[in-house]
Amino acid sequence: MMCIVYVVYRLIIDQILMDSTTATAELGWTIYPALGWEEVSGYDENMNTIRTYQVCNVFDNNQNNWVRTKFIRRRGAQRIHVEIKFSVRDCSSIPSVPGSCKETFNLYYYETDSDTANKVSPAWMENPWIKVDTIAADESFSQVDLGSRVMKINREVRSFGPVSRQGFYLAFQDYGSCMSLIAVRVFYRKCPRVVENGAVFPETLSGAESTSLVAARGVCVPNGEEVDVPIKLYCNGDGEWMVPIGRCMCKAGHEAVENGTVCRACGSGFFKPSQGDHQCLQCPINSRITNEGATNCVCRNGYYRTDSDPPLMPCTTIPSAPQSVISIVNETSLRLEWSAPRDGGGREDVVYNIICKSCGGGRGGCTRCGDNVQFVPRQLGLTETRVHITLINEMRVCVYVCGCMCVGACVRACAHACVSLPTE
Repeated sequence: MMCIVYVVYRLIIDQILMDSTTATAELGWTIYPALGWEEVSGYDENMNTIRTYQVCNVFDNNQNNWVRTKFIRRRGAQRIHVEIKFSVRDCSSIPSVPGSCKETFNLYYYETDSDTANKVSPAWMENPWIKVDTIAADESFSQVDLGSRVMKINREVRSFGPVSRQGFYLAFQDYGSCMSLIAVRVFYRKCPRVVENGAVFPETLSGAESTSLVAARGVCVPNGEEVDVPIKLYCNGDGEWMVPIGRCMCKAGHEAVENGTVCRACGSGFFKPSQGDHQCLQCPINSRITNEGATNCVCRNGYYRTDSDPPLMPCTTIPSAPQSVISIVNETSLRLEWSAPRDGGGREDVVYNIICKSCGGGRGGCTRCGDNVQFVPRQLGLTETRVHITLINEMRVCVYVCGCMCVGACVRACAHACVSLPTE
């Protein structure tokens, strides 16, 4: 069985379209019939004065009481959320109440492009109104609660969509309850601007359906580079970011700080050789850098790196000359042996090159040996401390054994031995 896990980022922006608790005067909603809902001053759970609508015609059968909000502009939203705070009287606590007493009410909406509603239009019925839900109380109050001044306030949130007209009205239908609409808050949701996985995602409206996923394209933070593309984050119907795809990482010379929301240049004396999540590193031994945003450090004077050395490796210096060079002559051949340098310059991969010079009896001094000289196993890049040299038509030679490190050209320190071959 395959299990798919969605990561949800609980960052939500509620954009308020209407809030009855902010009213400083009468709400002025439309009621039908006239003896149904009534607007009164009341109190919320914090005992703040608010405007509410109440109805309590429980002793009369066949109730059908409506209250309609003023026109609410959509402002680009595709899905609308409604938070309702209300209180409901427990029918069983009302003496001699008929069986028609209810503890629920209905929520409706009606879309339109302009504020054209009046006392008779749209008609007070389910069609043209669209029903959102029948809402029941989790808690109801009794006469005992009233006497003790205990408030049992319910909070319910419903949503509907897609909406596409310029605005809408809400309506609440009572059909036989004793209740108060304490507060109505209408809003839509956005996923806020966020930096996630090294990318910036813009503020994004949630989708039209509760199951909608609206894709937002991300842009790498400054000095970040795309690793996996496309870089996306999805805004769900509740205004929550989820399902991240792709990511950005800080480029070479920069490190992630502030929880991955900023790629900061490496400071003086620090470097970062490649793209990734790792932090800047201090320059290795015998190297330095003064510029910010460095991808490698420069060796100090007299110290070097080979072409194959990684940037994390300390810089090393020239090895000292090989020690104890011994020459063994045998007719037309020469065998050289030596010991490793006393100081390897900080390296363990010292190699040896052989330089051969012919120093005959002429006045010209020493010159490079000709092609008639052969080296076994080879002349350059020796890893062992011995070499066999075949000399043909040479009378006297000087052979230099050089310990080397190669940094483009080879830097070396040499020891030498000069020998004369026996004559017939």
